[in-house]
Formats: sequence, C-alpha cells, structure tokens
Amino acid sequence: MENQQSQSSRITFRSLKIWAPRVLALLYVAFLALLSLDSFEGSSIFNNLVGFLVHLLPAFWVGMILLLAWHYRLIGGVAFMIIGMVFTIYYHTHTSTDSFMIISMPLFVCGMLFIFSHSE
Repeated sequence: MENQQSQSSRITFRSLKIWAPRVLALLYVAFLALLSLDSFEGSSIFNNLVGFLVHLLPAFWVGMILLLAWHYRLIGGVAFMIIGMVFTIYYHTHTSTDSFMIISMPLFVCGMLFIFSHSE
C-alpha cells in the first residue's frame, strides 16, 4: 500500500512530457498578455482600450494554437514552430539575441516539446 501510494504521487516522465509544453505555453500567453499592458498611456480611454486589444492579438493567436495543440499535439507543435518563425520575422527578433530568446525561442521550445510529446 505504501509503495503504491509513493508511486502514484511521483511525477512520471510521461506526465512531464505531456504537461511541460502546455504549462510553458500557458506561461508564455500570460507573458504576452502582460506585455500588452504597456498600451495604457495618457490617451483617451477608447484609444487605450483599442491599443490594448491590438496588443493582445499575439497572445490570442498563441492561445488559439495552444488549444489546437492541447488536442492534436503534432499539428499544434508544427503550428508553434510556424508561429515562432512568423514572430522572428515580423518582430525582427533575429537581429538581437536577447529579443530572440525572450520572444521567439519559447515558441520553438513549445513546438519541439509538443512534437516530442506526440511520439508515445
């Protein structure tokens, strides 16, 4: 009984393989949403709200890909890799190592982890 209880409470490699990309992607979506808060400046409330919604679009798209990857890990992993390339090109993160590591690299890591978790 004691051995069975200790085995069930341990984190297995299989559960880590499944949950690591999901948690990382959720944290990344939260990070992008946090970055969108910089749109609130001294403008009118309408302009602030519109700017906030526009700045939330990347978090929305990554969240939609996460929903796809949650059920279809291989397709979602490829989609994360594609959006990582789009972010690299659109936001010019290839010009700076720091910006690449903060903005683009988590998407590539999520993509690789989802693809890896697909192969069971």
